[in-house]
Amino acid sequence: MKKYILLFLISLIYSSTAFSQEKRIAAADKKYDTHAYIDAIKIYESTAEKGYKSQELFEKLGNSFYFNSEFEKAAKWYGELFALNTETEPEYYYRYSQSLKSIGNTVKANEMLDLFYQKSKNDKRAQLYKADKNYLEEIKANSGRYKIENAGINSEYSDYGTALYQNKIVFTSARDKGTFGQLKDKWTGGSYTNLYEAELDADFNLGSPVKLNNGINSKFHEATPVFTKDGKTVYFTRNNYVDGKKGKNEHKTTLIKIYKATLENDKWVNITALPFTSDNYSTAHPALSPDEKTLYFASDMPGTIGQSDIFKVGIKADGQFSTPENLGSGINTEGKETFPYITSENEIYFASDGHPGLGGLDIFTGKISENGVSEIKNVGTDINSPQDDFGYIIDPKSRRGFFSSNKNGGTGSDDIYKFLETKKLICVQELRGTITDLASGTILPNSTISLFDAKYQLLNTINSDENGRFTFAVTCGNVYSIRAEKENYASKEQSVSIKKENGTTNTDIVLESTKAKVTIGDDLGKFVGIKTIYFDLNKADIRPEAALDLEKVLQVMQQYPTMKLDIRSHTDSRQSHKYNQALSDKRAKSIIKWLADNGVTSDRLTGKGYGETQLVNKCADGVKCSEEEHQMNRRSEFIIIEM
Repeated sequence: MKKYILLFLISLIYSSTAFSQEKRIAAADKKYDTHAYIDAIKIYESTAEKGYKSQELFEKLGNSFYFNSEFEKAAKWYGELFALNTETEPEYYYRYSQSLKSIGNTVKANEMLDLFYQKSKNDKRAQLYKADKNYLEEIKANSGRYKIENAGINSEYSDYGTALYQNKIVFTSARDKGTFGQLKDKWTGGSYTNLYEAELDADFNLGSPVKLNNGINSKFHEATPVFTKDGKTVYFTRNNYVDGKKGKNEHKTTLIKIYKATLENDKWVNITALPFTSDNYSTAHPALSPDEKTLYFASDMPGTIGQSDIFKVGIKADGQFSTPENLGSGINTEGKETFPYITSENEIYFASDGHPGLGGLDIFTGKISENGVSEIKNVGTDINSPQDDFGYIIDPKSRRGFFSSNKNGGTGSDDIYKFLETKKLICVQELRGTITDLASGTILPNSTISLFDAKYQLLNTINSDENGRFTFAVTCGNVYSIRAEKENYASKEQSVSIKKENGTTNTDIVLESTKAKVTIGDDLGKFVGIKTIYFDLNKADIRPEAALDLEKVLQVMQQYPTMKLDIRSHTDSRQSHKYNQALSDKRAKSIIKWLADNGVTSDRLTGKGYGETQLVNKCADGVKCSEEEHQMNRRSEFIIIEM
């Protein structure tokens, strides 16, 4: 009997212990759900140290450290998660890889990224990694361009997020410990941040920091301001708090918003949240375009691709705002994109943990255009580290600036560093060449040169100078088409690949006079250098590159107003005879229509399709041929029938 009593007591003790653990975890979950990660960590860790294991426990422990950028501890608990050998969401493979990078375990981090790609092939972060597995080599190549030193204003607490303001900088700091009982941020466990200022000299040396005491700072977070050039308007990040009232979302959590204030009598007044902010999502880290007509910011508002995206919003002449616009998948990923900064050279600098980097947040740069952001590059290991690097600002003229980081060797949890950029990252190339006559070699001044991108979209048109030379500003590493035209010469088009380093790419163009002998029965297409008029598979629409070739024919017909052509279109032997006959006929008519639409009278044009009836090689039905051999049969001829 005593044996059974003992077993019963053990069972009671176990049940009581399990119930107690469940209560503790439930209490921690409440803290976690309100972003009180520091309090949640204490309970989760205590429970885990007593031997309790579960997927949810390790996920939330890892996340609590990950969201506070304590990547070494995050890696520990994500490691415990994966040691359970349970199926978990793909996001944890990515977070574990980021955490592993931060502790220098790049090999295992890339293994996790390979698994992440297998599970999330549509994720932009996975695609970026798969497209460039040599990203570490590229980051290395982008390094060695900065002189960096501590900004000299850091405390033992968190200091970050600089903004230029007249002859000062304004930055964010948690150094103000205040009086006994001061409020603490439950997310980080530290003090709420305020804005400070420091005098700035021409060499970007800083004076002693002074707390801003003119109306902006409150008892909650203020951070990351940006000022208009006249110094009379500021946009800044603050907890959802104004006029003594704290706003909360449906989970009773206070998020962050962008606020605006104006300067009157040396005091910031009229503090209001921007109209596109909300209690239910965050907006933060504002940045102004050089003309101050566009505000860029980070947010997780509806329409966000990832955890936070970079948006832009127009500032109208009357001070109103347009509808915010996501900058798109060219820059934003399923991860975090944040801390934008815009220069007068149409560059954007931003922090991201979604683009291939060293771990945590890395700083990247890209080019802004009407079509979005392109040419995104990691700025290199001088600035970036395995920890969080963010808050980059630069003066484009002096190439001096500041950034923030919690990298090893700093003074506090986040520190501000100043830098001098000694070599620009964005590659600058010029495409140059000379236009000459084929027969004599003489230069051809005043030739018309057109530049097209890889999709055959016209980018620019110029004339060669008196020495027959031309120059285009182009993007390093891109492929372009250039086309040269001159009266009494056959136009010529050629492709050119631009070098990937700063400098010049040279390509000369030789034109052939159209006064050379052509006669009835000749194929004008061969004379002007047309090999193939390309069509999309099984279609008869004129593609952009086909239009470029047809313009060569058009130019000659304009020079010879009595010339008449018979357009003959051919296909390869694949598909049926009937199908090929109909398709080639449509293509011939499509070419005739294009020439007619561009000014050639219909009485000068005839034509039809010949399908596969006039093959130029052996590739008939049932004969095995290469794609190149089939291509020889897919052709259009421009036979001169009258001069």
